[in-house]
Amino acid sequence: MTTSRKGLAPDLALHVEGLSKDFTMHLQGGIVLPVVRGAGFDVAAGECVVLGGPSGAGKSSILKMLYGNYAANAGEILVAHGGETVDLVTASPRKVIAVRRDTIGYVSQFLRTVPRVGALDVVAEPLVARGVATDVARERAAALLDRLNLPERLWKLPPATFSGGEQQRVNIARGFITDHPVLLLDEPTASLDALNRRIVIGMIGEKKAAGVAQVGIFHDEEVREAVADRIIDVTAFAPARAA
Repeated sequence: MTTSRKGLAPDLALHVEGLSKDFTMHLQGGIVLPVVRGAGFDVAAGECVVLGGPSGAGKSSILKMLYGNYAANAGEILVAHGGETVDLVTASPRKVIAVRRDTIGYVSQFLRTVPRVGALDVVAEPLVARGVATDVARERAAALLDRLNLPERLWKLPPATFSGGEQQRVNIARGFITDHPVLLLDEPTASLDALNRRIVIGMIGEKKAAGVAQVGIFHDEEVREAVADRIIDVTAFAPARAA
């Protein structure tokens, strides 16, 4: 089953309910490590919801479940996709891939570089995959890289050769280039200087104004306070509090 019987309210982009996650430590005798219990929240279109809490509280695990990188043990993640409401907890791998292509974007902490592919094409690729002409996609990629102050001399070089901050700017441009209605942000400003942090804050604000629902993790307090409409304390979903 991939389509939930429940529908989303018209103003909601994402609904999370009863979400739980365990990790099984196969090299430690099959010990089960509970990470998240009963997480639940809604995200409206045009809202930026920040997951807060100390390191190890489960923020990244929740974000990865929202993207389908981690399989949830229980609960539901409802998202409007192509005229239907999809539950990503029960969706098939093919459906998850389709949701990622068209509905949910993701900016991770680390750029997965592709050997011998230049930064401009790394950024343009999500648009090309959605059917946008290559020259148009490259033009939009160039505008984003220029906005993020990545020198043009680097655009044709593989990002594997870049510094951490340069790689992160490529990563951000790649994540922001599409018009996904939902965008997940995992520490997008962690490796950036003050100037580029301010630029990314502005880009997040533009996404909000365009009606994009965003869920993010930001350890930088200044950035968090600048972008958050709400902060959800994920310690409320800690296993110790489970019934």
